[in-house]
Amino acid sequence: MLSRLQSRGLRNCNSCKIMYDRRDHIKPVIFGVEGKELTSAEMEFFGTHNPLGFILFSRNIDNPEQLRRLVMQVKATVFPRNDVLVMIDQEGGRVARLKPPYWPEMPPARDFGKLIAFETLNRTRKSVYNNYRLCSYELRKLGINVDCAPLIDVLFEGSDDIIGDRAFSADPYEVSELGKEVCKAMLMGNVFPVIKHIPGHGRGNVDSHKALPVVNATLEELRAKDFIPFKEMANMPFAMTAHIKYTAIDDKNCATQSKKVIDLIRNEIGFKGILFSDDLSMEALEGGMKERAQRSLAAGCDALIHCNGKMDEMVEIAASIESWPKETRERFRDCWKHLRY
Repeated sequence: MLSRLQSRGLRNCNSCKIMYDRRDHIKPVIFGVEGKELTSAEMEFFGTHNPLGFILFSRNIDNPEQLRRLVMQVKATVFPRNDVLVMIDQEGGRVARLKPPYWPEMPPARDFGKLIAFETLNRTRKSVYNNYRLCSYELRKLGINVDCAPLIDVLFEGSDDIIGDRAFSADPYEVSELGKEVCKAMLMGNVFPVIKHIPGHGRGNVDSHKALPVVNATLEELRAKDFIPFKEMANMPFAMTAHIKYTAIDDKNCATQSKKVIDLIRNEIGFKGILFSDDLSMEALEGGMKERAQRSLAAGCDALIHCNGKMDEMVEIAASIESWPKETRERFRDCWKHLRY
């Protein structure tokens, strides 16, 4: 960015230095916002702390014009950065923030998985690609540049329904093939995909929004199914952790706060991109927001996500974390090479 500005004759321009400094002092956190437009307190808070980005939910959405204004508002709070992430959960089915009548209805992932029994895998891939290519187009029109999809957890019978029809299949290779099409479509549309929930949420026995799931499968069982889609897609730019305890790897900490699990994600699964925590406000985690944030970063998460927009919690998180270290900033900058522009 700085070199492009310099090439336009702005070598000694103060605005270049401000932009460069802003990019080097990013707090590694994605924050939610409370309503359909920013409050003055939110504007001041975000402008002071320069978060990595923002995540939007149904409570923030009325119609396309209102949503475009809100996206412009949140980006303006951290101006003049041009690498602000604006996230949304647009998987399809029951996890879709953009809905009719203003946006097309998206089927759940399971519907695509079922197509494989009636169509060839190649034709199913095309259906997935076309669906998410349209999704990326709708997101970019709004100024949104990250979709927290695809969910590439493998479906397991008898597990909690929090995954359910959000999973493509019980076959890890089918999950991998269809997940790759989602990512390809998103990246072609200049939207970052986020593979989730690494290293695998499919065996979760409870909803991690409400309690901590515990998975007692052996490491061999996890390698044989759960890890496969994440290994197949380890070259993606962004991933999101699972708030799940895998007793075969770490019987004390959930993945988000486990150095052992994150070392496995980095070294065995091979994921080298930016690793986001799942939402810090979920009940699977214990302690106050400061403890949750610090433990997640200490374990090896690159960035945090906090979704509920509660100002007191955001203040506690922002006060407890520092700017990104140089090597993580460079990893983030490398992620932009995945996009077409």
